[in-house]
Amino acid sequence: MTSPIETETAAAVPSVDLDDKTAATTKAPEKAPTGRSPRELMWARFKRDRTGVISACVVIFFFVISALAPVIASLYGKDPYTLYGQSQDPDAPALLDDFGLPLGYFGGVSGDHWFGVEPQFGRDLFTMLLYGMRTSLYMALGVTVLVTLTGVLIGLVGGYLGGRADYMIGRVTDFFLSFPSQLFFIAFMPVVTAMFVDPREETPTYFRALAILIVLWVLGWMGMSRLVRSTTLSLREREFVEAAKVAGASPWRIVRKEILPNVATPILVQFTYMLPSTILTIAFLSFAGVGFVEPTPDWGRLFAVGAKVAEQDPAFMFFPGVAMVVFFLCFNLLGDSVRDAFDPKTGR
Repeated sequence: MTSPIETETAAAVPSVDLDDKTAATTKAPEKAPTGRSPRELMWARFKRDRTGVISACVVIFFFVISALAPVIASLYGKDPYTLYGQSQDPDAPALLDDFGLPLGYFGGVSGDHWFGVEPQFGRDLFTMLLYGMRTSLYMALGVTVLVTLTGVLIGLVGGYLGGRADYMIGRVTDFFLSFPSQLFFIAFMPVVTAMFVDPREETPTYFRALAILIVLWVLGWMGMSRLVRSTTLSLREREFVEAAKVAGASPWRIVRKEILPNVATPILVQFTYMLPSTILTIAFLSFAGVGFVEPTPDWGRLFAVGAKVAEQDPAFMFFPGVAMVVFFLCFNLLGDSVRDAFDPKTGR
């Protein structure tokens, strides 16, 4: 007679075989699809844009070499302030002729001076360009960040509150927009410096930088403010904002959680267009003689010096001009790519 244990064991064996055959023929359940956030979708679209990726790499390269300008100059063995053309060392090779123009090929390009030398003084153009880009890029970055923060804050307040607050902010914005910016920059910069520095004394470089930052900040926030205000006016009537109000959310929470994330796209795109424009404005101030002056290296001052000797030494403007064209082109292409990544309906 078979014991109950043997009977249960015999009955369990074919069950195991059947389960193994079923498991072998049954496919594993597929992983449930997961949604992606708007940020992940934007990043995926941006990575597929080869032009945007290359432009971003070039822009980052400019900022990196500008930040590392002292290190590069130390390894290079030159600096932007030494007058190599007026060296008293008898063993040093002559760099300038009797008229102060660089000797040699293409503005004095050589193994010691990769981009040539400056006419009249013989300063090294390669290090002047490195330090000049450093001055212009990081000054423009600071101004653009301040302008963006100010414009976003004022635009959000006016657009969300509306009514009398929006009216007063709009009139202040119109008042600042009435100034002819370029002429006002030239006229107001000497006034700002004369208010704090004796005209008979030399203005410190840090004070010139602070004055440029303040003037460009005060006269540059209006465009961002109007953009944010118009976007906020359209968003505050949307259903999700009304739902947040009904739920009892505070105005600060509505602006921070509901409105600000939806205006981030135009803010970022506008930022990518404002930065090159600010660089050009700072270069224009230096070119006009009211920005950075001798001996501070600056992109605009390089063009000012090059314009004076363009007929005798046209090579002096070549490398600064090529660098500026490449940077502006890549930054504008980067702005277009960022815009297309955020809003694929506007794709090129």
